[in-house]
Amino acid sequence: MQKYTCPMHPEVIIDHPGNCPKCGMKLVPIKEKKRRTSNAQRSTSKVGAMESPAVASHPLRDSNRPSHEHHHPPSVAATTHGAAGEHGHEKMHPPSHDSDAAEMEMHSTIDLADPMSREGSGTSWIPDSSPMYGRMFMFGENMLMLHGAIFPRYTNVSTRRGDDRIDAPNWFMAMFSHPLGDFTQFGSRLMMSLDPLTEGGRGYPLLFQTGESWNEEALHDRQHPHDLFDELSFSLSQKFEHDLSAYVYFGYPGEPALGPPAFMHRPSAMDDPDAPIAHHWQDSTHITFGVATGGLQWRDVKIEGSIFTGREPDEDRYDFDRPRFDSYSGRLSWNPTQNLALQVSYGYIKSPEELHPETKIHRTTASAMYNLPLGHDTNWSNTFVWGQNNATEEGKTQSFLIESNYQRGRNTVYFRWERVQKSGHELVLDESDESEIFSVSGYSLGYVRDLSHGKGIDVGLGTQLTINDRPDSLDRYYGDDLGYAFQFFLRIRPSLHSHGAHDHAEHVAGMEK
Repeated sequence: MQKYTCPMHPEVIIDHPGNCPKCGMKLVPIKEKKRRTSNAQRSTSKVGAMESPAVASHPLRDSNRPSHEHHHPPSVAATTHGAAGEHGHEKMHPPSHDSDAAEMEMHSTIDLADPMSREGSGTSWIPDSSPMYGRMFMFGENMLMLHGAIFPRYTNVSTRRGDDRIDAPNWFMAMFSHPLGDFTQFGSRLMMSLDPLTEGGRGYPLLFQTGESWNEEALHDRQHPHDLFDELSFSLSQKFEHDLSAYVYFGYPGEPALGPPAFMHRPSAMDDPDAPIAHHWQDSTHITFGVATGGLQWRDVKIEGSIFTGREPDEDRYDFDRPRFDSYSGRLSWNPTQNLALQVSYGYIKSPEELHPETKIHRTTASAMYNLPLGHDTNWSNTFVWGQNNATEEGKTQSFLIESNYQRGRNTVYFRWERVQKSGHELVLDESDESEIFSVSGYSLGYVRDLSHGKGIDVGLGTQLTINDRPDSLDRYYGDDLGYAFQFFLRIRPSLHSHGAHDHAEHVAGMEK
C-alpha cells in the first residue's frame, strides 16, 4: 500500500494523500529505494530504505552533521510524538536509527550538508537549534522558503543631532533549492527591502551611527537605507564521502565570508528595529555588488574565502552598482554543539567610501552565538561580536557588541549593549577633531507582545528605550543632555516554522551532553 509522509515531520506516516497534521504541509509519497553502501550512506545513521522523493536527496540529515549528534537516542519530544498513538489512519512513529524515515530534515540552500536551521545571512552559520520564522512550500523536490519583517514605528532620538519620525524598516527574502541528484544541490536567494521608500535617502535617526552618504555628504547619527535589491545569489554544493562537502556561491549583490551573520538574520536581534552602531565594524559588507565565495566543510567545521567589491552601495538605492572584485576575505566557522556557532574572519576592503576613495580597511572579527531552546515556544538567543577596523590614516579602532533575546509564547524581552571607537572624521566633526578617537556606547532594552501569534503571521506591539553614552568632549556637538531614544513599533513577520518539537529535542540533547 502506498504511504505518505511529511518532509518536515517524517514521523508522520499516513496511508492516503493529504496535509501534515502538525504543520499543514502537503504530504509526499514514500518510495522504496535501495540502501546505499557508500561511506556517505553509512555515516547517516544507516537511514532505512524508504525515502520520500522530496527528502531522498534533499532533506536527509547527513554525515556532515557534527559527529556528536550521530549516537543520540530518540529525544523526549520525538518519543512523545511517537506515543501520540493513532488517529484514524494517521500514525506517529518515533524516529530511531532503525526507522525508515529517521533523522530527516530540510537542508540549507547554500550547502546540502547543512540543516536549514544553521543557515544565516550570506554563507554564515547560526546555531543549529535556532528558531526559523518563515513559510515553506514544497514543489516536488524543490523547496521555497519565504522570510521577512517590517517594523512600522514612531522613533524619537534626543540631543542636537537627534530627530523624530514615523518610518518602517523592512526586508523580505526568498530562498530556493533544487536537488541535482543525491549529493548535489542548486540554491538561489533573493532579498529585497523597501527602505528606499519608507526611509528615504537619509535613512532613520540613530545616535552615533555612521556610514555611507546622501547628497554627497557623509551620513552621521543616521542609519542609511538598504538598497531595493540586497541579495541575488546562486550556489552549488556537493557532498563527498568522509564527511566532506564543498560549495561555491555567487552574489550580485551578495555577502562575502566576513563577519558574523548580518544583524537582521541573528535570532538575538530579530526583534530590534535598529541596526547596531558597530555595523560598519562587524557586518556592513552584507550588501556587496559582486561576490564570489568558495567553501570547504568537514563535519561541523568550515573554511571559506571570498573575492568581492569593496565599495559600499552608492546613493542610488534602486540600481545595481558596478562590480569591482578588488577586495578579499576569509572565515573559519565552527558549530561545536547544536546550540553554539563560532567564527573568526579577516578581510581587506578596498575603497569602501565613495567620498574618500583612498581609504582602505583591514577588518578582523570574531563572534559567538549561543541559542538555547527552553521548551515549547520558548527560546533564549545570545550573541557576542568583536570587530576591529584598521583604516588608512585612522589606525585600529575596536567595537564590541552583546545581544540577548528571550522569547516565551507571545512575550519577548531583548537587550543590546555595544561600545565602539569612532573617529571625529567618522562622526563628521569639525576639522580640529577629525583625527581624535571617541568611545561611544549604546544600551537598548525592548519588549514585544504578540497580538497575533502562531497563526501564519505574528504581529507584535513593541517598545524600546536606548541610552547612549559619550565622552564630555562631544558635548559641544551633542549638547549637555543625556543621549537617549525611544520608539513604539509593530513587528510583523511570518510565524515560527513548525518545528517546536525539534527545538525541544535539541535542548534536551544539549542538556544531556
